[in-house]
Amino acid sequence: MRLSSRAVTLLAVAALPLALSACSSGSSDSSSDSGASAKPAKAKNPNAGLLTGTQLKKALAPASAFPAGLTLQSDGASDSGDKFLTPSSRKTAKPDCTRLLGTSWIQVTGFEGGVSFAQNDYANQDETEAVAQEIDAFQGSTAKTVMKELRSVATECATFTDTDTHAKVKVTGRSTAGLGDEAFTITLTSGTWETGTTLIAARSGNDVVTVLSTAGSDNGAAAAKKVTTRVLGSLKGKSGA
Repeated sequence: MRLSSRAVTLLAVAALPLALSACSSGSSDSSSDSGASAKPAKAKNPNAGLLTGTQLKKALAPASAFPAGLTLQSDGASDSGDKFLTPSSRKTAKPDCTRLLGTSWIQVTGFEGGVSFAQNDYANQDETEAVAQEIDAFQGSTAKTVMKELRSVATECATFTDTDTHAKVKVTGRSTAGLGDEAFTITLTSGTWETGTTLIAARSGNDVVTVLSTAGSDNGAAAAKKVTTRVLGSLKGKSGA
């Protein structure tokens, strides 16, 4: 598993509201037919209702949700803090299928991630087993688009070669009931691996939870589902500030 946590530089974007002073041109006669100056409509905040990275971090599954023997990897933990990031446009080039082998695998869709995020990963001592989790919050209907693209990726990346190990990887995907508003599971297997990898993406409103697991003899499936379920439970009922 490649550890590829999102390297985020938070840009402190200063809000620059328009100075809407009630200035009148010419006379200040209060008897004007226009009456009180009309106030411009307040622009809708596209991040309204979304959780910040700090809030998403609290929704990540705790150590108790991970298989015994796996511990938190400090270099794989990151989040976007209290500020929202500028939404990134989707890259429409052919997906880099090798991203399915690492953390932040949501980027295989062409999206860098959400306007806020939190992630970490757990592994055993020799890193032969690992489970990584990430939550990304998206504006508008983007979360639904991300899930749609993940389904396409499972088809486009039906087989690919891992450039590091030169292993030929087979990819299968299926819709998964009972997890969030919608969920999709991808399984990676190779004849040169002892066990495969399970990837689960589940949407809860505007949040997309992505989990990668290589833990266990079932291609990591049980561990992936347990962590995903725990994160979705934490997100349920939460709302942005």
